[in-house]
Amino acid sequence: MSVSADQLKDGMTLQQKDEALGRIFQDMGRVMIAFSGGVDSTFALKRAHQVLGDQVLAVTAASETFPTREFNAAVRIAEEMGVNLLRTEVKELDNADFVANNPDRCYHCKTGLYSHLKRLAAEMGYPYIVDGSNMDDLGDYRPGLAAKKEQGVRSPLQEAQFYKNEIRELSKELGLVTWNKPSFACLSSRIPYGTKIERYKIDQLDEAEDYLYQLGFWQVRVRHHDKVARIEVMPEEIARIIELKEDIHRKFTSLGFTYVTLDLAGYRTGSMNEVLQAAKKTPEKEAAAL
Repeated sequence: MSVSADQLKDGMTLQQKDEALGRIFQDMGRVMIAFSGGVDSTFALKRAHQVLGDQVLAVTAASETFPTREFNAAVRIAEEMGVNLLRTEVKELDNADFVANNPDRCYHCKTGLYSHLKRLAAEMGYPYIVDGSNMDDLGDYRPGLAAKKEQGVRSPLQEAQFYKNEIRELSKELGLVTWNKPSFACLSSRIPYGTKIERYKIDQLDEAEDYLYQLGFWQVRVRHHDKVARIEVMPEEIARIIELKEDIHRKFTSLGFTYVTLDLAGYRTGSMNEVLQAAKKTPEKEAAAL
């Protein structure tokens, strides 16, 4: 019998969750994994491979909004793990709905990716496509979840009720290099909603973030506000940004930014979604709620 999220209860130990995850993969029998090389998909791939061996296929997609360094890292991890790997490519910038960058942008991106994987899975005989979504992903605004449901993609880590910190803990025990890897999202998420996604903006963001990583910062986001670059780092790394402000300003202006700013609130997931939350709290709506 397959294990569903409804069958799992609160208070499960980490070992029980891991065992449940193993049973989920065992019941699937043969799976294609959307593999980005991040913390979650690497853990999912490792556990699936432990259970199913060669019946697992990792698919890593190159795209305009996925940095080459991340693609290469994913390929390297899969090869070192010894799993079957398929490299493929998607073209988000060919999708007008994606480029328009409305709040449902992620839905169009994921629809394109998952429908592509769905075709590959049908051609290659994989009855299941899975991703690395975990329980923490249910807390933010994520229109891509609708696309995942529509395309029939499963999330075993959610089904086994795994949270990010638990995935990191088990990844460390398994010796996965990604156990402490910072969170990552596609570069389009750095551009405000309603602002057209263009290749030169993606390139600016890619180079700007890569530069900060080269300086040794752990968790980085550079938000694109036309001529303004807004930097987010962990609160404990803010002082170091200020120490290196002249070098950073010089680099960023060479990339085409006129102004370089530091977000004093520091890094937080989905900061571009804060405008959506603010829109829900207009004076008119707040008054109506009283």
